[in-house]
Amino acid sequence: MFKSNPQLFFPFLWGFSIAENLYASHYSGTISYLTLAESAGSYSLTQTSSIQGCGALPSWLTYNAAQSMLYCSDETMYGSASLSAFSAASNGALTQTAKVSTQPGGVANVLYGGTDGAGFIAIAHYQSSSLSTFRLPLTSSTAALQLFKYTMAKPGPNASRQDAPHPHEVFIDPTGAFLLAPDLGADMIRIYSIDKTSGELTACPSFNTTGGTGPRHGIFWVPPTTSLRPRSRVERYLPRDNEAAPEGIKLYMANELANTVSAFSVSYPSSGCLTLTQTQSLNPYPGNKAAPKGAKVAEVRVKDGFLYATNRNDKSFSPDDSVASFSISSTGSISFLNLTSSYGTYPRTFAINKAGTFLAIGDQTTANVAIVARDPTTGLLGSEVASLRIGSAGTPENEDGLSSVVWAE
Repeated sequence: MFKSNPQLFFPFLWGFSIAENLYASHYSGTISYLTLAESAGSYSLTQTSSIQGCGALPSWLTYNAAQSMLYCSDETMYGSASLSAFSAASNGALTQTAKVSTQPGGVANVLYGGTDGAGFIAIAHYQSSSLSTFRLPLTSSTAALQLFKYTMAKPGPNASRQDAPHPHEVFIDPTGAFLLAPDLGADMIRIYSIDKTSGELTACPSFNTTGGTGPRHGIFWVPPTTSLRPRSRVERYLPRDNEAAPEGIKLYMANELANTVSAFSVSYPSSGCLTLTQTQSLNPYPGNKAAPKGAKVAEVRVKDGFLYATNRNDKSFSPDDSVASFSISSTGSISFLNLTSSYGTYPRTFAINKAGTFLAIGDQTTANVAIVARDPTTGLLGSEVASLRIGSAGTPENEDGLSSVVWAE
């Protein structure tokens, strides 16, 4: 296992006092506020506050820094689950402002629409094969704006995991005009156009992946040369006057069942619906080696010209799992760079800070948040600089342990 001294590997980090903050949720029902601090070249990660209130199984956090609001989805699988809104004080302390009932199995949420991209929230419900939306701000009487229920005629190739549609995430394209939902159970990427004023979603043709792929988590990349002008009133992407549609945008998808990372070219035809064309599919291991038996890719994130993917249960740094790094070319194609430790097991969630200097890895089963140094220029990941156990450890393949981590910025 490669070990490096972050002081030598990332000299730009030393000599600067930092204090950055994060939120982390645990399947025991807690949301914790964490502080990463540096003093004399040494880092510490501490829990400064914790709160209950996001249902029985908090699964996903979304932080809106402009409004100092945190939204939490509850993955309760049977009966009624919930969506909670919290206001964040200057010291990070949370106060619950609203909690509403939702479909069971909420595994991800995203803000969209309105004048600021945060007028509404959408939720992917894995267990109940559905997608729901709500108008913000939430109140105790807020009802779902829309509810999409999915069905399929027969199980997919992986019958135990593809017995029904299972949307696993919702996220927004770079123009803010489309919402995408990778469906692990139905082997498709569902696409919706957004009416930014009303918050209503309209179904576009979905992209069907190869049977047994199991798309789970996606992220867009915009080339540095592509300019995206704000569009606060459009219902879908349409060029203004003679302005050309944005070009060169890529979508990267983590496929849980195939254990691959796929790349897609993104087009904005005059018909108004975003379309996808698959261009690559790589294994997240050196030499394009297949994933070890039992491993499962989890999330993908992009920062500048680099793509990262977490691998659960691969034990590449035994007993710890791994993070795969890729470089992104000027055309959006990806090339494998290296594999580094996740400094825990089952890295379900991770986030990169805005400065690009740290990864916060949420290791679900070991229930720790690991902070890893990142070089913003080379994109290379270094050693763990701090780690903190949050609540009780989980057990593999169960809904326990750490569930989500986000930077409070």
